[in-house]
Amino acid sequence: MITKKIDQTAINTIGISPETVISFDQAKAFFRSPEYIAFPGFCDVHVHFREPGFSYKETIKSGSMAAAHGGYTAVCTMPNLKPVPDNPENLKIQTDIIEKDAVINVYPYASITKMEMGLELVDMDALADKAVAFSDDGRGVQSEDMMREAMLRAKKLGKIIAAHCEVNSLLFGGYIHDGAYARIHGHKGICSESEYAQIARDLKLAEETGCAYHVCHISTKESVQFIREAKARGVDVTCETGPHYLILDDSDLKEEGRFKMNPPLRSREDKEALIEGIVDGTIDMIATDHAPHSEEEKSMGLAKSPFGIVGLETAFSLMYTHLVKKGIISLEKLIDLMAIAPRRRFGIPLGNDFTVWNLNETVKVDPNEFLSMGKATPFVGEELFGKCMLTVMDGKVVYRAD
Repeated sequence: MITKKIDQTAINTIGISPETVISFDQAKAFFRSPEYIAFPGFCDVHVHFREPGFSYKETIKSGSMAAAHGGYTAVCTMPNLKPVPDNPENLKIQTDIIEKDAVINVYPYASITKMEMGLELVDMDALADKAVAFSDDGRGVQSEDMMREAMLRAKKLGKIIAAHCEVNSLLFGGYIHDGAYARIHGHKGICSESEYAQIARDLKLAEETGCAYHVCHISTKESVQFIREAKARGVDVTCETGPHYLILDDSDLKEEGRFKMNPPLRSREDKEALIEGIVDGTIDMIATDHAPHSEEEKSMGLAKSPFGIVGLETAFSLMYTHLVKKGIISLEKLIDLMAIAPRRRFGIPLGNDFTVWNLNETVKVDPNEFLSMGKATPFVGEELFGKCMLTVMDGKVVYRAD
């Protein structure tokens, strides 16, 4: 079984401390009520912890604490940092901080191109044993020849290419979806083609090279269909989407920076296609794209705020409330999307990692209670089912409620 009911001797009375070492089976003996349930530790293959380079937004310590608060015991950090982890020396700066400060398992990406500029490939051979995969997240690789060569090298090394798909020539300065809200309110729009056109290109290259290819944060109905068709042809492709794309669309936008992310919230038809992709298995996993910024940066409205919202501390409750409680998918399916499938694809071990939740307790989304330094979320004030009571990694408590 993926999930196991556990017993309830109240967490606050059994003396579990960060020094306590417990197993999944022992946890079952601690709790004696059916509303408490233990899951394998969640795994997010797409987060931004901002360190090194931007620690005023988030640190590895604060980001990993936020992840533990959300039930995660493993995350993969994207490489848009300073310095970019495009060589072993730069990557070591990050891994040294991870070793010192992270409270959960943190697996860094290396970039595909030097400084993520899209002009020259990194030395993948030198980075392969130190990086979970390769990505230029935040930017799409514009050159087809360069992406082909990157895929050939990754294939040889047995590594995944995880692509942020975006055609720069189709952006035209846009910052929200090119839909009704943008037209009514005079905003510059990002067309759907800027995403799905590059996905279509990369799927062709993945089929040609045999590379293990993963598509980051898909948001359009065309993206879902292209990936569905590629899977049917046997292409080695997986993909992710974020909770916000499955719940919100551009009709929910407000003139606030907490509604701005890249890719943007799309149309209702896109949202429905993404949900269908979750149901039929086209979409393999849920990833938050946790992307914290300072309060000042996110206070500048839709046009001027940077892209990115936080999500690690709300992801499970959002998905449980909006997908499981509404009967769209089963709880077991959700756990596969958030814990099992990401580990399976990226080769991330589970170990003695689990998280305990009270599914009957409701929580109101309050950014002031986040452990992340980032507070921007479009779900402020929403009442959700599911409270994380405990997160355990390698048998040791890394988060405990209250």
